[in-house]
Amino acid sequence: MATIDLPSHAEDAPVKHRRAPAWLQATPLSLTFLLFFIVPLVITLIVSFWDFNEYQIIPAFTLKNYAAIFNGCSSMTDVCVTFKTYWSTLKFCAIVWTVTLLLGFSLAYFLAFHVRTTSMQTVLFLLCTIPFWTSNVIRMISWMPLLGRNGLVNQALLGLHVIDQPLEWLLYSNFSVVLAFVHLYTFFMIVPIFNAMMRIDRSLLEAARDAGASGWQVVRDVVLPLSKTGIVIGSIFVITIVMGDFLTVGVMGGQQIASVGKIIQVQTGYLQFPAAAANAIILLAVVLMIVWGLTRVVDIRKEL
Repeated sequence: MATIDLPSHAEDAPVKHRRAPAWLQATPLSLTFLLFFIVPLVITLIVSFWDFNEYQIIPAFTLKNYAAIFNGCSSMTDVCVTFKTYWSTLKFCAIVWTVTLLLGFSLAYFLAFHVRTTSMQTVLFLLCTIPFWTSNVIRMISWMPLLGRNGLVNQALLGLHVIDQPLEWLLYSNFSVVLAFVHLYTFFMIVPIFNAMMRIDRSLLEAARDAGASGWQVVRDVVLPLSKTGIVIGSIFVITIVMGDFLTVGVMGGQQIASVGKIIQVQTGYLQFPAAAANAIILLAVVLMIVWGLTRVVDIRKEL
């Protein structure tokens, strides 16, 4: 029976596994990014230059939407409405960021370094997620029986004779807005900071203590620098959400407090889409500048 002799180099040749090209592997994610981010952003930018009246949107190029936003801002004697609104929004953003950072860092530090077992860390971490099992509106409304004029807090203070009349600033005020923001968004600060702390080599903490560092010095010189990535990511989450929020400001502020997101929501409600789009583009530019400043603190791409 005849046999066929194969070349020796054919037997030794390694088997090559065919892999899809890199561009083909990236195509699904690229299309998703293009469809759900780039296209809506481009549409918003285009609509911001359109004209409108009480009855219709006119697809004609105009700069009046941007001019209307900064109307009166050239005056040196008075601050225009736009700057006042952005100042109010940035003020809320700064206060909420500070409070959530302190709470988030403290809770993450406790979970990462003082809870010894992984099971207990998981249980406590799940407890932090319980408020997210309900909608934001329900969580905000739950504060009203506590903070209202006839709420539990005022009734308790009156019963203890700490105050003579109910406190009006507990609800529908800047305080209630900040409180709701902190309640809703502290978890977004806890998660990235906790993740960064869990990656810290525990031998570094032991070395610092062996060198005579106090507990505060260990936190300041070891934990804090190594947690910068988590702090920056958490800050980006909180700041971007607060800057564009309108629901919390409207509900907890009693529709009496202005914010950029609230202005956009009102303009959308009155079908003034080009004006709302112009405000959205300016808000996006401001948020991107803040995010750019935060990313200068630490290179997230290198740290992740």
